[in-house]
Amino acid sequence: MKIKDLVSARTPKNEEMTRLHEMEPFRLMSENMRRLFDEFFDMTSNPALTPMMSGTISPRVDVSENEKEVIMTAELPGMEEKEIELLLTPETLTIKGEKKLESEEKERDYYRSERMYGSFCRTISLPSGIDKDKTEATFKRGVLTITMPKTVQARKEVKKLEIKKE
Repeated sequence: MKIKDLVSARTPKNEEMTRLHEMEPFRLMSENMRRLFDEFFDMTSNPALTPMMSGTISPRVDVSENEKEVIMTAELPGMEEKEIELLLTPETLTIKGEKKLESEEKERDYYRSERMYGSFCRTISLPSGIDKDKTEATFKRGVLTITMPKTVQARKEVKKLEIKKE
């Protein structure tokens, strides 16, 4: 057996492919870093920066689920129910609203007037099996509560799995 049989033949094309393959993780990292910075500085795609930069409002939302229903609460202080719009589809719940706040203060030696406007639209994905016809929404003291009962079929489909020890 000759030494040439033990060592693979490297042609310029094979060497180039090997170098490209070795550079793949660095190329991917570079692309991911570029995408990350692009998204961070693009105010329209970054929900964390959008409220600070554009003055919009994003309500805090909590979603909980039990065996009978899904309950969602949203904090909307200072708003009235007529300023809120709810849209329910089989897959999502959308909360829309516009908040207008105006204050005016007149004193003997000064005058102050402030206006703040902001709109929001928040869409939350829902689990399957929500009974849209029995869904109810209440609004009390700035807290919107939406109760979405599960269908009988969805309640029956839940199965508790036993974890086996190996």
